[in-house]
Amino acid sequence: MSFLSFFKGYKKFGIFFLVLCVIIMTIIYSVLNVEKPLPVYQPAMVSEELVDSTIQHQLKYHRIADFSLTNQNGETITQDNYKDKIYVADFFFTTCQTICPIMTDHMAQIQEEIVNDDDIMLLSHSVTPKIDDVAQLKKYAQEKGVIDEKWNLVTGDKKQIYELARKSYLAVKTDGNGDEYDMIHTENFMLVDKKRQIRGFYDGTKPEDIERLLEDIEVLKHFGGS
Repeated sequence: MSFLSFFKGYKKFGIFFLVLCVIIMTIIYSVLNVEKPLPVYQPAMVSEELVDSTIQHQLKYHRIADFSLTNQNGETITQDNYKDKIYVADFFFTTCQTICPIMTDHMAQIQEEIVNDDDIMLLSHSVTPKIDDVAQLKKYAQEKGVIDEKWNLVTGDKKQIYELARKSYLAVKTDGNGDEYDMIHTENFMLVDKKRQIRGFYDGTKPEDIERLLEDIEVLKHFGGS
């Protein structure tokens, strides 16, 4: 039997085998590249220094608590303003001269990216509410290009902000000087889904983390925001 005759005899098998290999490789590629949901962060998954001692070992069911604060326009802002929204939260103060300006510039960058997306909002909490009254927040908002419909800068009762930071957002440290409800904010941005669950932590001073945050927003949207 000549080589040509041998090849003709196995031509159909060869074509079938080649097609089968292509199908298998396509399936493997799809499985490896499937978009996976983001993790749901629980207090036990976060550094203990950022979490109130009463919840440090909580492993499930963590949600952002109800809140009532005042924004840059003197309006009361509650969890209802963020109902069925994906949002990015952080903690700052207007007189901070270190990491806050960088964080705020990055929040403004995020605002620009999501300005036409009704599903996404921003929420920045002042950790010095006595200094950051409505007038101060309004001035700061105007300087930073805050769009009221997209981004609330909020002030209010210090105890409530402290508890939100430590028990809900898992985002600030205590300063250790013994003063009640004192806190040191971190550079963290938190991504919160439509069920008020934390889905990501990001360094608000790093451009690469902002890019990752924007990508994760798209992942959340792919899964319906939760």
